[in-house]
Amino acid sequence: MPRFYCPTPLITGALLDLPAGAARHVQVLRLQPGDGITLFDGKAGAAGTGLAIAPEPFGAPDTPGEFAATVTQMGRGNVQVKVGTFAVGQREATRRVHLAVGMPANERMDWLVEKATELGVASIQPLMTERSVLKLAGERADKKQAHWQSVAIAACEQCGGNRVPLIHAVMPLGHWLKMQAPVAGTDSPQRLLLSLGVGALRLRETVVGWSDTAEISFLSGPEGGLSLAEENTARLGKFTPVTLGPRVLRAETAALAALAALLV
Repeated sequence: MPRFYCPTPLITGALLDLPAGAARHVQVLRLQPGDGITLFDGKAGAAGTGLAIAPEPFGAPDTPGEFAATVTQMGRGNVQVKVGTFAVGQREATRRVHLAVGMPANERMDWLVEKATELGVASIQPLMTERSVLKLAGERADKKQAHWQSVAIAACEQCGGNRVPLIHAVMPLGHWLKMQAPVAGTDSPQRLLLSLGVGALRLRETVVGWSDTAEISFLSGPEGGLSLAEENTARLGKFTPVTLGPRVLRAETAALAALAALLV
């Protein structure tokens, strides 16, 4: 059954107009009144980010899941549906891994966002570093952020995920590292840095014994990796350097391989 992201309060029995994106998709599929669909609100959850993509579903506080719905009306520019029952759908990773990544160039960032969402990443922080090919600022950065958020939404619709990862605004690595200072009275996530430098530990060996519900902040560089100065700054910020092995992987491949190893 087709699944659609609907970032509005979902109440069993309510009639609502689908958001423009979902409505266009329903029309492209040529669904008709009486056809069934699935809706989810994509709530990202507050843990680790303090933000959410959408309100909690009524009757299902902080419970990942989805609603059955039925198309009731097809218009030229709108699609109306009736919301059915809520079903719990726990398909999310038990660990919350937040990926901070030096943006790869061209369409590779799109691919990274899509695959990271499929793997179950909790959030993605696009970073500009010394060796970044892709440089973004102002309106162009805002448009890219919105585009990557839509890529994450589409990936959730496809893979069955019920929590949409938050794609943060683009920022320079130095600024982001300064924001990682521990906050008094809160538990800071475990911090890992993908590194080719001396002293880097095997990723799998590093996380042995960690809780399956651990919160992890994972920093990965762009093409060519982080500069020595950037890596040293991250290490001073209590990021533990880890390696995936002796092979040199592309920036997007390395980030995804690390996610696959961390998410359980």
